[in-house]
Amino acid sequence: MDNITEIEKDFQDLLKEQNAYRETIMLTHWDMRTKIPKKGVEQRSEVVGFLSGKLHELETSEKMKYFIDVLKNYSKDEIIQKTVAECEETYERNRKIPSDEYKEYVMLQSKSESIWQEAREKDDFSLFQPYLEKLVEYNKKFANYWGYENHIYDALLHNYEPGVTVKTLDKVFLDLRESLTGLLNKISESKVQPDPTLLEGHFPKKDQEAFSVAILEKMGYDFSSGRLDETIHPFAIALNQNDVRVTTRYDERDFRTAVFGTIHEGGHALYEQNISSRLANTPLSDGTSMGIHESQSLFWENFVGRTESFWNSHYDLFKSFAPKNFEAVPVDKFYSAVNEVKPSFIRIEADELTYPLHIMIRYELEKGLINGDIEVADLPRLWNEKMEEYLGITPPTDREGVLQDIHWSGGDFGYFPSYALGYMYAAQFNHTLKKEMDVDQQISSGDFAPIKEWMTKNIHQYGKIKKPLEIVEDVTNEQLNSVYLVNYLTDKYTAIYKL
Repeated sequence: MDNITEIEKDFQDLLKEQNAYRETIMLTHWDMRTKIPKKGVEQRSEVVGFLSGKLHELETSEKMKYFIDVLKNYSKDEIIQKTVAECEETYERNRKIPSDEYKEYVMLQSKSESIWQEAREKDDFSLFQPYLEKLVEYNKKFANYWGYENHIYDALLHNYEPGVTVKTLDKVFLDLRESLTGLLNKISESKVQPDPTLLEGHFPKKDQEAFSVAILEKMGYDFSSGRLDETIHPFAIALNQNDVRVTTRYDERDFRTAVFGTIHEGGHALYEQNISSRLANTPLSDGTSMGIHESQSLFWENFVGRTESFWNSHYDLFKSFAPKNFEAVPVDKFYSAVNEVKPSFIRIEADELTYPLHIMIRYELEKGLINGDIEVADLPRLWNEKMEEYLGITPPTDREGVLQDIHWSGGDFGYFPSYALGYMYAAQFNHTLKKEMDVDQQISSGDFAPIKEWMTKNIHQYGKIKKPLEIVEDVTNEQLNSVYLVNYLTDKYTAIYKL
């Protein structure tokens, strides 16, 4: 086709138009989660609905279909070919959802997040229940629009982790659960136990923030292309490669919430800041899946930030911001205390070992909701029952139980499994990385640049060019293997608890 170059340019112009809507929507979401006055939520939700409707129209337009049909067959540009494939999948999935239903759903999402915040603050699930019921029904309807082979929940999983199915998760989660609960029992019976009281004391928010900023800078987070803000439920958001924002939550009684939460979100941000600039203004300029995204945040949080090497080399920096009571705490006792294994109510505050069990609880409840086996009204009771079954504890309030996570208020069903998958990916990447460099020595030196560069070279730069399981196999030369996570946790906690 003679005019293919001109058609490619027109296609790129359409992508830029879509990105303008997408960036505006994300900026609006950031504002709604951090700064918006309570009375502004209603109208802002309508704005988000309008903008999302326009984006939906562009993604499913006849113009987009024309570009897909032509460029799929005639373009020789590799990036355009990959972009067209991504756009075609979005086109095929989105065109199955009527525009008016999509707009209504987006408005419901925005309102639901605000109602969830209120319900959480008031510890009143009944406020949130009618909104969650509507969100569940929409997701069931969308899953049927998209279609699936074996399990309706697979259609939702595909949005966050392409290639992963219920069949896969049921198997790998069962194996992981058995390994973790066995290790948890040994730890609880050990005579050697860390002393968490060493971490107690008032730690002013401004000092936590200063330390968090210092660590983000050492990780390689570019503050000229980002910022750190406060929110109820921490998140990172990429408006574009030059505007990738991190949020955190401060607890002046427990610095771990902010410090490890900020490192976690910083890992997400490093991914987004280091995607190849060749992919800018295309749908490929994004993480390839939520699982791979979580592998980056969990790698930095756990395989760097919670290590003995990190605290041996960064404890003096920490104490320069911390209250004076930490001066008398030896670093080895501090390290053991920050890595204490103790079943807790809040997922984002969970220790490394029990964290995946939190995810399995949410996965089983989500699957039941989408299957129709569980009613929304029964969630508080079922949540508490599963917490008792998996972790041996029962939340005293819904604020510490079923209302703690923001995800369901945004309609993100199928998202939670990616956290546990990301943890397994991270352990597998860490195993491979250690074959190529002395990671502990690198962390001890305080020079994280080689680690960041390795991640960028092998993962970040590709954006969505590679599929998640393709990245895992290309980087580690094998398929997903949970044994690396089990081995990592076993080795670490055997040492700490003298098992």
